[in-house]
Amino acid sequence: MPSASATPDATPAYQALTATFLRLHHLEHLQSIAYWDQATHMPAGAAEARAAALAEVAGLQHRLRTDPALADQIARATQEPLDDDQRANLREISREWRAANALPEALVQRRALATARCEHAWRTQRPANDWAGFLANFREVVAVAREEAQRLSAQGGLAPYDALIDRFEPGMTCAQLDPLFADLRQWLPGLIQQAQAHQQRSAATLQPLRGPFPLEAQRALCQQVMGLLQFDFQRGRLDTSTHPFAGGVPEDVRLTNRYDLDDVLNGVLGAIHETGHGRYEQNRPRALLGQPVSLARSMGLHESQSLAFEMQLGRHPGFVALLTPLLAQAFGPQPAFEPENLRRLLTRVQPGLIRVDADEVSYAPHVMLRYEIERALIEDDLAPDDIPALWDQRMAELLGQDSRGDFRNGPMQDVHWPEAMFGYFPSYTLGAMYAAQWFAAMRRELPALDDQIAAGELTPLFDWLSRHIWQAGSRWETDALTRRISGEPLNPAHYRAHLEARYLGSA
Repeated sequence: MPSASATPDATPAYQALTATFLRLHHLEHLQSIAYWDQATHMPAGAAEARAAALAEVAGLQHRLRTDPALADQIARATQEPLDDDQRANLREISREWRAANALPEALVQRRALATARCEHAWRTQRPANDWAGFLANFREVVAVAREEAQRLSAQGGLAPYDALIDRFEPGMTCAQLDPLFADLRQWLPGLIQQAQAHQQRSAATLQPLRGPFPLEAQRALCQQVMGLLQFDFQRGRLDTSTHPFAGGVPEDVRLTNRYDLDDVLNGVLGAIHETGHGRYEQNRPRALLGQPVSLARSMGLHESQSLAFEMQLGRHPGFVALLTPLLAQAFGPQPAFEPENLRRLLTRVQPGLIRVDADEVSYAPHVMLRYEIERALIEDDLAPDDIPALWDQRMAELLGQDSRGDFRNGPMQDVHWPEAMFGYFPSYTLGAMYAAQWFAAMRRELPALDDQIAAGELTPLFDWLSRHIWQAGSRWETDALTRRISGEPLNPAHYRAHLEARYLGSA
């Protein structure tokens, strides 16, 4: 990754590092496709062989990241004449190197085996509501995650759960998250009640969806919507999986979605959400691809893109009007598809059991519930067997829902825990806060934004996101990037103002 100010001859240590991390990028590409195939097309009988193969690749990647030569190369590269992008890349390389060296290869492979087995079994155990069967694999996943947390804690000087958060949100800790969530607890329950009361006044005139909506027609519709959102199908594709996700690399982005035959909007919103991730990936800085500096700085920033698409844009009245002809073309006209009725369907506040189906207002409590449970789990204050009791308690407290005995729609509903992604869930609420802040900044810079959305002119919006976020990669640390984008640090007041304006305005 040479620059005008630092030629390869002048930066031999740095160039050696970039060569190693380019190799890692290629391995991660193949690994991501193997994970995608495991979730979409792999035959059930291949599960154990695939788990072993993924563990082997994880071990190879770990050996590359912990090669003793890297320590000397990092030390020498700090003395070389690097430009700003290269300095940022060296910072991110050093961060990855420190984290990798905290974990022995045997633990990395053990994690890969445990998560592959647990996730594969989860796909059949969840619909069967088989909590006991799930626990048999999940206990090992938790044991691995606790050991990871302890080792990362010892290496980085963070509390164990903070050390896991740091993998997804560099620099973020529970000490910062707790006040954010405590503030949400103060005003969000009241807003949920106010929004429901506000909408109840016109509920009688709301026209419901009239399905069923054939699966293939839904898939085709979602691809149309993704085209409207300018997803590049030459460098990506859409498939079906138990849990929607985005994976792959910028040159080969794999999105998946799931569908409800009775509720077409679930699939549409899922596709819009994953397209936000996909467009971010497809538009990462091309000159820096293959290097850590090209990656998203944090998963909160990544989720800010999926939620900017799904929540800020996808429920915008101007964008909703663009969906009407597409829905009518796919399934025939019906009263539910009229723009104003469709907007009201997409903004109904109805707390429920399922996080990915949650409305925009009641989404954050789902995250807080998981944050509290997995923090206690990693800190060894909660045993895996005791998750359902705490889940039921928090679900009743935060969302007024009875989840007793419903493991499928309770603690088994997300893929994150089978995959040992502890520390990820806070990124969703951080992402929602960032997304509101980006749109506030965007409206200051683009005064005609709302009219442009209504006219189907989405390029100015995407250009703004590309210029400020997608192309930034990890050049700047999170707080510095947030200030560059919006002129201030993360400010949750924008999130509250957005929700109040949308849900306490017109019904």
